[in-house]
Amino acid sequence: MNTVRMPKTINFGKDALSETQYPKNALVVTTAPPDVSAKWLARMKIQDYMLYDKVEPEPSIETVNKVMAEFKPKNPSAIIGLGGGSSLDVAKYAGMEMKIPKILIPTTFGTGAEMTTYCVLKFDGKKKLLQDERFLADMAVIDAYFMDGTPEAIVKNSVCDACAQATEGYDSKRGNEFTKMLCKSAFDVLYDAIMNNKPENYPFGSMLSGVGFGNASTTLGHALSYVFSNEGVPHGYSLSSCTTVAHRFNKSIFYDRFKEVIEKLKFDKLTLKAPFDQAADVVMTDKGHLDPNPVPVTKQDVAQLLKDIVDGKL
Repeated sequence: MNTVRMPKTINFGKDALSETQYPKNALVVTTAPPDVSAKWLARMKIQDYMLYDKVEPEPSIETVNKVMAEFKPKNPSAIIGLGGGSSLDVAKYAGMEMKIPKILIPTTFGTGAEMTTYCVLKFDGKKKLLQDERFLADMAVIDAYFMDGTPEAIVKNSVCDACAQATEGYDSKRGNEFTKMLCKSAFDVLYDAIMNNKPENYPFGSMLSGVGFGNASTTLGHALSYVFSNEGVPHGYSLSSCTTVAHRFNKSIFYDRFKEVIEKLKFDKLTLKAPFDQAADVVMTDKGHLDPNPVPVTKQDVAQLLKDIVDGKL
């Protein structure tokens, strides 16, 4: 038997942000500074809310604990994650702990976090992938409104992340007919949008990708990427090379088109400070991504792939 989980409600398309009804006394969590979040909140037409805007990029469990310590006594009716993956992950974990509804509104498109049962937080300075059905949003709101004014580098990293998730999700051993259909459709939408300069279609492709890979898993490309992310490389940027070499290793049907995408997006070559052997040891501990990989992976394979990435042999 296969099971697919997704948010209870998905509001998407033009004006989804402003036409959604938000509960009173909701807690909004975001990374955005006040001048940016004020515009977003005005667009939402939300009237009665509390705001926590000190979520840092790639947040830690300590941030979640701060949010709960400050706002749990105020009995928020719901928690609204407004921002990139960092804001959504904090909202997921805090909402689960406080047992209140979670409304997730992505302002960048690529993490797919608004659709999944996954949450990424730092524990003792290291990113950890968590999975729990209780992380699933009660509502997700997807609106291309946020594309306007988003820095090009963030858009580029985000759409690369969505492409990596869709293609790795398709290849995952944990996938099924439904997830494969969604992942393939997602990459088809994203590939067309990137190659034909239609960024307004990124949010829809990312949404499909989120439901698809969120009910399967990502694989080797993501496992490789975290050693670069731990050195401060943005996640989407690290996936540009990591997922490409992973697709080559896995003989994925997406290898050629994924490589076209990263060439079109003009990603630079990655560098790695850690020795390949040491970095490979870290990657090999990531069973959550390596176990569903379609091809068995050894430490020697990983070390060679990391060397290929740094050498630009994609």
